[in-house]
Amino acid sequence: MKKMMANLTLTAIGLAVAGGVSAKTLVYCSEGSPENFNPQLYTSGTSVDASAVPIFNRLVDFTPGTTELVPSLAESWDISPDGKVYTFHLRKGVKFQSNKLFKPSRNFNADDVIFSFMRQMDPKNPYHNVSGGNYANFESLELAKLITSIEKVDDNTVRITLAHAEAPFLADLAWYFASIHSAEYADQMLKAGTPEKVDMEPIGTGPFELVQYQKDSRILYKAFPEYWQGKAKLDRIVFSITPDASVRYAKLEKNECQIMPFPNPADLEKMRTNPDLTLEQKSGLNTGFLSFNTTKAPLDNVKVRQALAMAINKQAIIDAIFKGTGTVAKNILPPDVWSADKDLKDYDYDPQKAKALLQEAGIKPGTEIALWAMPVQRPYNPNARRMAEMIQADWAKVGIKANIVSYEWGEYLKRVKGGEHQAALMGWTTATGDPDNFFGPLYSCTSANGGSNSSKWCYQPFEKIITEARAEQNHDKRVALYQQAQQIMHDQMPAVMIAHSTIFEPVRKSVTGYQVDPFGKHIFYPVDIKN
Repeated sequence: MKKMMANLTLTAIGLAVAGGVSAKTLVYCSEGSPENFNPQLYTSGTSVDASAVPIFNRLVDFTPGTTELVPSLAESWDISPDGKVYTFHLRKGVKFQSNKLFKPSRNFNADDVIFSFMRQMDPKNPYHNVSGGNYANFESLELAKLITSIEKVDDNTVRITLAHAEAPFLADLAWYFASIHSAEYADQMLKAGTPEKVDMEPIGTGPFELVQYQKDSRILYKAFPEYWQGKAKLDRIVFSITPDASVRYAKLEKNECQIMPFPNPADLEKMRTNPDLTLEQKSGLNTGFLSFNTTKAPLDNVKVRQALAMAINKQAIIDAIFKGTGTVAKNILPPDVWSADKDLKDYDYDPQKAKALLQEAGIKPGTEIALWAMPVQRPYNPNARRMAEMIQADWAKVGIKANIVSYEWGEYLKRVKGGEHQAALMGWTTATGDPDNFFGPLYSCTSANGGSNSSKWCYQPFEKIITEARAEQNHDKRVALYQQAQQIMHDQMPAVMIAHSTIFEPVRKSVTGYQVDPFGKHIFYPVDIKN
């Protein structure tokens, strides 16, 4: 298996440098295949890395490696005193990429911004239902209700009017769903009767163009020579799709790839002492958790959820699986996100109390629960299978029989979104650094319906507080509201918070300019390599 994977990577490099021996090629050993190449439609980090980061830009973005908002396709913006009207002044002279289907006849303009939002917002838009038409992030933020109009003032100016002031709105526009697509390409593909090509053979304004994709094998990109920030230093990037962390590391050691994500914690010490590698690290703005499907018995009973939470020995999981790379989570918000309630008291690990609560709830010993474990490493969970086995053993002590279930990653996400699971290991890395980016997408009533709310939890007292917090302009009041929200989540237990992790990424010393991103993205535009 290892030999076959290595050959695939070498083939990919051969393909990549076919245009000239001196071409600078970076091979990234990615952890899985993307669901497709449109970040409006998919939320997994795997898909974001393959689409939003290399191919697209947004109106605003973050300085790489930080949570600092900076202009991108919008050079500047004005916000009205009441916080409801945003006027974006667009960057001029920005070129779109091309492919065998499409050559742009004009530069980026206001029409592209309007198309990119209206596809998600307007059910009558001809693209709204293309490729399944599920816009989980856009819908979780309830933007169709929030945005009352998007107007083209002129080719280089767009005005967005909101129903009410919304504190996180600007940061939300740096989120992947707000990537800007070519309206001209969309029109041409619609006329050709192949609108789904927009999602599988994407055209953006970003630093790299998609050349080729072979599912479960590789993705090939080339530098976009007319990129508005200047051509990337790298000529080509190859994503060598390698789901197994130990295989990724073997490839990294042999220089068959130069960067890998999600190393096994047990390998970190070897990586530190390898003279050819630099082990980059950063505190991740992430949380790994176990979602309870609150619409399915017996998990629709709050006492059962509390009991199952008390029955899990979180510290033992952290010690065995994270090996010093994670901390126990008691809260959806990582400690570095503002308003995280450091004084919140977590449930103690207490199998006896858990047993008593289960008995109180009328749950008979031997009751079975399907426990889903993701098949890939994530920033917030280095080994979901092992974690599921430990939870299985913990629950057995209180009379619950957990049956472990898994699927291929895209299928897993699709089935969880559809609510097929009972309990599923999941997690989240914030895309914006605002607390609302945890609460809204993961636990709002809107996101319970086919969004990222894997607990399918819709609880009105909580909904009221997060809605109020979003519209509140006073920072201290927002903090107080989010702390109330955290207490409600603790009491209602829609999910057991398990871990916050540090992100480690080993990088070959031939690579310069690479930084770990706190949002979990893998950004190659600033990177150079000595071939």
